[in-house]
Amino acid sequence: MKPRNQESEGLVLPPPSLSLAMASFEKKDEDEDYGEPRGGSMFRGVDKAHVIQEARAFNEANVDSSRCITIMTKLLYLLGKGENFSSKESTESIFFPMTKLFLRDKDEKLRRLMYLVIKELKPDTDCVIIVTSTLTKDMNSSNDLYRANSIRVLCTITDTSMLMNIERYLKQAIVDKQPLVASAALVAGMKLMRTSPEVVRRWVNEVMQAVQDKTAQMVQYHALALMHSIKSTDKLAVSKLVSTLTKQQLKSPLAMCLLIRYTVNVIQEGNSEQARTYYDFLESCLRHRSEMVIFEAARAICQMPGVTQRELTPAITVLQLFLSSPKPTLRFAAVRALNRVAMAFPLTVTTCNVDLENMIADSNRSIATLAITTLLKTGSESSVDRLMKQIGSFMSDIADEFKVIVVDAIRALCLKYPQKHRILMNFLSNVLREEGGFEFKRSIVDTILVLIGEIPDAVESGLGHLCEFIEDCEFTFLSTQILHLVGEKGPKTSAPGKYIRHIYNRIILENATVRAAAVSSLAKFGASVPSLRDSMVTLLRRCVHDADDEVRDRSTFYASVLSSGDESLIKRLVTDLTPMPLSGVEKALGEYKESGDFSQPFNFTKAVVAPIASPTKRKDQPKDTAMANVGGGG
Repeated sequence: MKPRNQESEGLVLPPPSLSLAMASFEKKDEDEDYGEPRGGSMFRGVDKAHVIQEARAFNEANVDSSRCITIMTKLLYLLGKGENFSSKESTESIFFPMTKLFLRDKDEKLRRLMYLVIKELKPDTDCVIIVTSTLTKDMNSSNDLYRANSIRVLCTITDTSMLMNIERYLKQAIVDKQPLVASAALVAGMKLMRTSPEVVRRWVNEVMQAVQDKTAQMVQYHALALMHSIKSTDKLAVSKLVSTLTKQQLKSPLAMCLLIRYTVNVIQEGNSEQARTYYDFLESCLRHRSEMVIFEAARAICQMPGVTQRELTPAITVLQLFLSSPKPTLRFAAVRALNRVAMAFPLTVTTCNVDLENMIADSNRSIATLAITTLLKTGSESSVDRLMKQIGSFMSDIADEFKVIVVDAIRALCLKYPQKHRILMNFLSNVLREEGGFEFKRSIVDTILVLIGEIPDAVESGLGHLCEFIEDCEFTFLSTQILHLVGEKGPKTSAPGKYIRHIYNRIILENATVRAAAVSSLAKFGASVPSLRDSMVTLLRRCVHDADDEVRDRSTFYASVLSSGDESLIKRLVTDLTPMPLSGVEKALGEYKESGDFSQPFNFTKAVVAPIASPTKRKDQPKDTAMANVGGGG
């Protein structure tokens, strides 16, 4: 028998965890040197064989509850670590002796641990019969804690064939007056929907009664989740459920949040006839007493398909109020929602710009980053200078992952207002010289490459900034990428000679990979600018004795080609080296192999030649969506 996999329960509240069991045994006084409980942790040196041997205490005539609790806690620790127990070990050594404790000992802590161990062991069907009767008795006991836990255990270890025997008790538990028992039964129903949905669908009346219950908020929440799960395969039934409940007032804020999400799902499925009614419901939720419900409704309105600027206004107003909340979670949620709205409706969010500017100094860097990127999306051309000054002092205080997000937002702003490219390019250049990791520097370089490709006036300033960067660049990949770009774009500028010094310095100071890229870049200058050709040949001949084979071969080859004076040869071998797509080469090789005629060598001209693509934005970073991922999903 193997330990039960810990699966996410979605909307379901987790059962008592192993951490609770462990916490009851840890001493509060900490060792100052090691930070561990004095005397050492009870789990230090715990192994399976030792715990199985200790489990013999379950068979003793005089049960020591404290000792049994310690043994079960160690057992749960091993199961939580993923320790595997054989069928014999789990049944004969642990499960059977432990079941005897149901009759011998009435200690409440011990009983709760027994429930946990049985759920984790998840015994075979043959073994389940032994404990089913005892758990059924607990379901009908006067102790609500026993009733709730026995329901959880039974629904975990019982298969469909045995479920019929306890179905009556589960239906009674759903409408029980004790919220603990009712919630346990409803959560069990959600689990059983995965294995025995046909059984759970017979509980519709009881579940709907629990949805209408206004005395226990958690019961209403769980009941709504189960009811939606039961009807999820029938879109019409879900629509009717949502239509009915939106006309009522659910007491539970959690249930209201669920209902809002279900309402949005119905709207997205295209029920245009009731879309207006559903929107009115969402707008009414903006006046709910719970901040949780208010935010959920505001976010739902912002995500509605085809929402208009007028319909967004109430939601934006509510989110703006949250920006000044003393709670960091509310501020973060609000600014993230506004950040997403700003992608499609930047003018609508401009009303929040004053509050967003105040958040730049927020102690929470995630909130400050979101505020910055939102301002960059909503800012006007006249506000670019002021924003750059504010961001300048901010960048040094945040981690690289947030800097990357800000850089991506600056890229979008520069493409939106190309007249401001000098200010933004200077800012990126200054940031590029600061300390940072590879991804951060790569994002800046990629941004400059995009701006060079999209804005003709930015070519010379962009190349200048990149040449300054490679003078002290520790990343080989970025250096070679920049050298290639300088070789492509530099010869076409008004003063191509000014880039030669930066390129040749790389041959003197850098590693072999960068030196090889620099040699190729020099050759392109020599091929494209006749006035520089003799100088380039001289520089290339200085590299023919380089220690690296690749550098020697490239310099010898390019020096020979440039010295030939044959313009068509130079153009074909140096400047017009268009890349051949691998798919084309593969196809041509396949056809060559299938022909069976190997009298002639393979001819690469049969492969389709692809045009050189202009520098574009990074493919691994979706435009305008980087900030949506900060802080997790939402």
